[in-house]
Amino acid sequence: MSDPTRASHGRDIANRIADQLSECGVSLVASLPDNWVMDLIGHIAEDARFTHVPVNREESAIGLCAGAHMGGTGSAALMGASGFMTVVYAITKINYTYEIPLFLMMTLRGAPGDHHKHHISNGLYLRPVLESISMPYQVIDTIEDIGQISRAYRHTRTFSRPMAVLFTRDLLRGGGH
Repeated sequence: MSDPTRASHGRDIANRIADQLSECGVSLVASLPDNWVMDLIGHIAEDARFTHVPVNREESAIGLCAGAHMGGTGSAALMGASGFMTVVYAITKINYTYEIPLFLMMTLRGAPGDHHKHHISNGLYLRPVLESISMPYQVIDTIEDIGQISRAYRHTRTFSRPMAVLFTRDLLRGGGH
């Protein structure tokens, strides 16, 4: 049986994130599923402001967003932390070499609040990997932090580089659940 409070929280957060994306000019979102972002994926897929493209590989999201930028379309890639670990080469080769902005939205798996032990490696390695390729990131942990999304997106466009926002479980699924 589902928790109506958590479901309402998830819808509210998804709506707020979608509003931020729309405000800064994102109209295409490529995503891969992660159970923390299912509410957000569902909301974006149904929201007429966005073209939602579910992809089967993280590299496809990177390529799709690079192509969207070249065509003048604002885009974002939405994935789990483990998915990001598979695309470091694509990002450094495509986005860094050709100075193509990329806006990533990822789950902060393996961090406090994650109840799944098998994600511990993500908690240990995600931030060090981001730092090793000099990719700036912003942790989005509270409703108040959601306003940082459009700021981070604009940063990618100003500096023609990738940047990530990392969503915590407490934000996406509600604290203490």
